[in-house]
Amino acid sequence: MIRLLDVILAGAGLMLTVPLLALLWLIGWFDTGAPIFRQVRVGRDQKPFVLYKFRTMRPDAPQVATHEASAALVTPWGRFLRRTKLDELPQLWNVLKGEMSLVGPRPCLPTQRELVAERQRLGVFDARPGITGLAQINGIDMSTPRLLAETDAQMLKGLCVAAYFIYIIKTVTGAGRGDLIRKK
Repeated sequence: MIRLLDVILAGAGLMLTVPLLALLWLIGWFDTGAPIFRQVRVGRDQKPFVLYKFRTMRPDAPQVATHEASAALVTPWGRFLRRTKLDELPQLWNVLKGEMSLVGPRPCLPTQRELVAERQRLGVFDARPGITGLAQINGIDMSTPRLLAETDAQMLKGLCVAAYFIYIIKTVTGAGRGDLIRKK
């Protein structure tokens, strides 16, 4: 049922936001010259996949977890995209492809060994990663691997259609603060 909802909502979301996606892409092109950011992440069953987002950092930024990156790398346009969560819209394509769900644990980098180990121990990789979830609406980011993995496991145990919609609604209405970026 969740997969069917993912396909319907992601498909509708992409169709309805085509003009917005085009505008964000165009502004991103003028901002960085490379509006789409691609990064290998760890997916269901620990299989790697390429995640798509609108670029929020300079193209020369290192490929590290957000909490390990310098805030100086985020462009002014990128700050707006992060604050509004519009940088996540291209992930609707990942959802349609079946690599992600709208709701699930945020996909991590293969280099985040502590988080990968915790998630493996708790069975979090049995589920598709998501755009949002319990950790995100509660402001828990990847800088606290054990807490994040435990929160992800808790969410997955109680995930049902009602909870799925609650996480989406809370995200759209502004719950959570996004991943922390260290100040420099």
